[in-house]
Amino acid sequence: MANLQTTYLGLKLKNPIIVSSSGLTSNVESIKKLASNGAAAVVLKSLFEEQILQETGMLSAHSDYPEAEDYLKAYVRSNSVDKYLELIKEAKKAVDIPVMASINCFSASSWIDFAAKIQEAGADALEINVFILATDSRKKSEDYEEVYFTLAEKLKKVISIPFSFKLGDHFTNPLRIIEQLWYRDVKGVVLFNRFFAPDIDIDKMKVTAAEVFSNPADIRDPLRWVAIANQVVPKIDISASTGVHDGEAVVKLLLAGAKSVQVCSTLYKHGHAHIKSLVDFLSAWMDKKGLSTIEDFKGKMNYGQIGDPEVYERSQFMKYYSDHD
Repeated sequence: MANLQTTYLGLKLKNPIIVSSSGLTSNVESIKKLASNGAAAVVLKSLFEEQILQETGMLSAHSDYPEAEDYLKAYVRSNSVDKYLELIKEAKKAVDIPVMASINCFSASSWIDFAAKIQEAGADALEINVFILATDSRKKSEDYEEVYFTLAEKLKKVISIPFSFKLGDHFTNPLRIIEQLWYRDVKGVVLFNRFFAPDIDIDKMKVTAAEVFSNPADIRDPLRWVAIANQVVPKIDISASTGVHDGEAVVKLLLAGAKSVQVCSTLYKHGHAHIKSLVDFLSAWMDKKGLSTIEDFKGKMNYGQIGDPEVYERSQFMKYYSDHD
């Protein structure tokens, strides 16, 4: 029988399957179901900086007094945080797997004071989800990147629990971002985040949200960059996310170098019990290959381990399609 135990951010996991931040991890009953079906850890639904600022703006619009506006801002932020801290405490009581908190933010300062409270509430780790849309043509790319580095440096001063950054795939040089985060003692990165994407309803002439869920083909970018990053920045823990829909995808990403994988869309489509099928597939595949532990094969097909690393590079695009008319 294969041993599926692994580690991520220094936390011991019974297997590599983590349920990512979503509505699935927003209440204790759902978290208990996820754990009972084999989830090794959960990332709680994010505490959103953007959402709280919007709520504050809506409330303060009804006030003509600056003092009242300040009070409303403090009230909304405090209550949102209090509910989140309670979720952490209740989840920790209900399950025996690591519970990671998540902060979704777009600045390097607004949430620092809440990180310590999240730690005090008992969170085992913290996942930082930053997204800044580059809409200012006057800014250089490093100006946007600096937000991540500044945030990492500030967090190290207020918390001792491990934290990771969930990154998007929009960086010109994601390897530099990952390496710079490692230099700042960030223990892990999640590759990649799935952001809100706009669409246009041509009948109603309005902007709408595009498809929320990922599909199996979306694994391609995470697979490429997990494999490359695991070779270039080998000491940082990588959790692979987006497009992980079946056991085969789990195996592929571990072979590429991921320490863990995060699942979400596939559970919405197939239910909480689908976690067990992912775990069973991984176990059966390891037995078939005669592998005893995850470490026996993790990263064995990363950028540096395979004979032809160019297969992970875009230069292969023309070669691949040259035979297709």
